[in-house]
Amino acid sequence: MAEQVALVIGVILGGLLLLLLLIGVSYYLWKRLCATFTYEELSGTAAASSAQGDALCPPDARTQASRPPGVPFVVPPSLQSRDWVPLSSGEWAQVPQDPYPAPKLLPHTTGSNLGDACVAGTINPELYKIPEDKSEADFPEGCLGRLWFSVEYQQEAERLLVGLIKAQQLHTPSENCGLLVKLHLLPDERRFLQSKTKRRTTSPQFNEQFIFQVSSKSVTQRVLRFSVYLVDRQRKHQLLGQVLFPLKKETLAGNCRHIVWRDLEAESLEVKPPSEFGDLQFCLSYNDRLNRLTVVVLRAKGLRLRENTSFVSVFVKVSLMNHKFVKCKKTSAVLGSTNPVYSETFSFKANPAELDTASLSLTVLQSADGDRSHELGRVVVGPYMYTRGRELEHWNEMLSKPKELVKRWHALCCTTEP
Repeated sequence: MAEQVALVIGVILGGLLLLLLLIGVSYYLWKRLCATFTYEELSGTAAASSAQGDALCPPDARTQASRPPGVPFVVPPSLQSRDWVPLSSGEWAQVPQDPYPAPKLLPHTTGSNLGDACVAGTINPELYKIPEDKSEADFPEGCLGRLWFSVEYQQEAERLLVGLIKAQQLHTPSENCGLLVKLHLLPDERRFLQSKTKRRTTSPQFNEQFIFQVSSKSVTQRVLRFSVYLVDRQRKHQLLGQVLFPLKKETLAGNCRHIVWRDLEAESLEVKPPSEFGDLQFCLSYNDRLNRLTVVVLRAKGLRLRENTSFVSVFVKVSLMNHKFVKCKKTSAVLGSTNPVYSETFSFKANPAELDTASLSLTVLQSADGDRSHELGRVVVGPYMYTRGRELEHWNEMLSKPKELVKRWHALCCTTEP
């Protein structure tokens, strides 16, 4: 009995759901049919109204309705140069013109340039010509070479970005030699950045980027120095020329990259002529934390070589003295030159307490046949116990500026023959 009641209830509910579904579908179809009839009726009415309006209102009537009959028609000044014709109704109409008129030719003479006369609407090539870069063509007589580089300073990061681009027309003995550039941010002579060595070319392409960390307060007081060196087969460096570029506010303004080119200049030595026995240039530096004394032998000039020897080469012996001989080091020999260039660095261990009684002796020697050598001159730097004048000033300046290279020229003293 219960199963029959449940079956009857299920049939009734299913019938009600089917009836609701049929009612919904019928209502949806009826709405779609009403909307279609309404759209066709409106479209036909609008078309009929438009046709009837056109038949009742002529074109001139609509024009007159847009303007009161008492107001005269005036042609605007910007359109007075055009052709207008009167109509029978008292109105004016513009003569139809060609929408694509032919270009008018400007007056042209046989001797005029293309930039002076061209067809209207065409491109004038003269306006898009890139100015000729004369920096790669005009080299003055006696020029040692030309260097291209870029400079940019980032204010927020306090970084100086230097781009080494290229060099041209460098004067080298042969194309087989190597070329490199060292970058110093003066007055700091000790730290430098160096480019890669380029070989078999006198116009190397570098395209390298370098970064110097420098504060915004002191950057305008610095000078950027590019030193171009010749590298021989023995990997010795010989200075070809240098470029000094002061960092000014105008150059660093705008946080943008500035490309500059400069001609190389020979390094100025001393204004005064060489001394009687020649001069020697070297750097001194002392690191109190590492207890290290550094000597950089740079170059000599005006040496008086002995010509009666068959084999001529010059080297420098560096000796650290402290009441007695401590240590001695030598540079490599340079053949047959009265102005040799060394650029060699030597280090000695020395405690701060030993500097009051220590001294440095730099002796220039000329090699002869066999193992013999002749002394050409000597210079001694050290405390007041051993030296005076420029030699004493050089030593004291080294102590007052720890970890900095102090560079000076010194005159060689005469030595007696044994």
